[in-house]
Amino acid sequence: MNVKRLAKQATVVMLSTAILAGGEGLIAHADSRDHKEDYGISHITRSDMADMIKQHDDHAVPEFDASNIQNIPSATKTDENGNEIKMDVWDTWPLQNADGTVAEYNGYHILFGLAGDPKNAHDTFIYMFYKKADEKSIDAWKNAGRVFDDEDKYKADDKYLKDQSEEWSGSATFTSDGEIRLFYTNRTEFNEEKELYGKQTLTTAQVNVSEPKQGTLNVDGVEDHKSIFEGGDGSVYQNVNQAFGNGDINYNENHTLRDPHYVEENGRKYLVFEANTGTDFGYSGEESLYNKAYYGKSEKYFQDEKAKLLESPKREFAELANGAIGIIEINDDYTLKNVMDPLIASNTVTDEIERPNIFKKDGKWYLFTSSRGSKMTIDGIDDEDIYMLGYVSNSLTGPYKPMNKTGIVLHHDLDPNDVTWNYAHYVIPQENSDETVVTSYMTNRGYFEDKKSTFSPSFKLDLKGPKSSVIEDGILKQGQLTINEE
Repeated sequence: MNVKRLAKQATVVMLSTAILAGGEGLIAHADSRDHKEDYGISHITRSDMADMIKQHDDHAVPEFDASNIQNIPSATKTDENGNEIKMDVWDTWPLQNADGTVAEYNGYHILFGLAGDPKNAHDTFIYMFYKKADEKSIDAWKNAGRVFDDEDKYKADDKYLKDQSEEWSGSATFTSDGEIRLFYTNRTEFNEEKELYGKQTLTTAQVNVSEPKQGTLNVDGVEDHKSIFEGGDGSVYQNVNQAFGNGDINYNENHTLRDPHYVEENGRKYLVFEANTGTDFGYSGEESLYNKAYYGKSEKYFQDEKAKLLESPKREFAELANGAIGIIEINDDYTLKNVMDPLIASNTVTDEIERPNIFKKDGKWYLFTSSRGSKMTIDGIDDEDIYMLGYVSNSLTGPYKPMNKTGIVLHHDLDPNDVTWNYAHYVIPQENSDETVVTSYMTNRGYFEDKKSTFSPSFKLDLKGPKSSVIEDGILKQGQLTINEE
């Protein structure tokens, strides 16, 4: 066990001991504002997050050999002056079948991903990469270029798309009609004068692809490009105007409504996405600090942790924290049908639980999400902690219970300047196997002149009911999507 992790665990023990002894003048006691309301949904609790610190070593991301990490050779573009730019590639997602397994399109695997100029943080657009399904090397991935043309946001004649500034993460499904349907996040600039505030809208399009010659795929434009969900009235999911439209912007606020992940159940279509709770499901604010449902464990734990939090420098962030994994039902034409209750929420813990990924396996629904320690409010979790959390349910709509007792599935605390630093972990189920494949990206954007953000080596993760384990010696090729590519 490394020294840093031992220090974190010791910090938690010392803080708990200080509170129990009335340390630093803190006295844990009941308050008239104390209450318990779970709003009928599942929660990522403060006690689970604190307990998972002791599990870091048991669920560590494998260690990768930095000397073997390659940039994606095809991740290049040409600027307006004809100069070649080697791009960063970060969040990616494969073209999947309705059950979450990797789809084959005419013998190809297709991967959509965010890419852009390392020197321009706002150059964030979706590109399509592809390779023959039986090819293994990172060199096999070819780049079909941007999915959308600059003019597509205007051609759509959509009131939200016209203000698009960037394209953010999503998912893609291979439909029963043999079409490629992409779901992604339309993000505007943050412009107070235009009252845009970085608004995020769940968006979709059919992507037309052809094979003009053997071994080459082209993007032949998009159609049915339209917005699906932009946040609604704020009662179920917080909208951008609630977060920033009151004339007094708090830049510690982190509004999210993004990362749509497509899933089907009993012939019905759904999108699961990252959001924040609205006014009917435990909104942000001081009152949330007095809700026992967000703490977990006993009355004593609640009083002790509350007393500590009320005096903590993280108090404001805890008040603002109302992250959620949301769900909507959509019609067969990919329009909004029904706004549904959140699947899980992280009030007082974090505002940001990213890239939800959900699939059904062996009769259970598995829900995964990525999160950063830098956005959390739990003592003993620091800025370098990176997590993938996991939850399991017998039903798509929950209730969801934490995997591995606390919700931890993956963790690392690498220096962000380490070439092998990785994030945005994405679990891909495999046909007829307990083993899954985890993909991610590696190397932070713009940190190195020669090393770009790239496909991480994939690795195997075993799922058995509510338990998961990283498979020993299960590291795969960079960008590998399926076990049968071995």
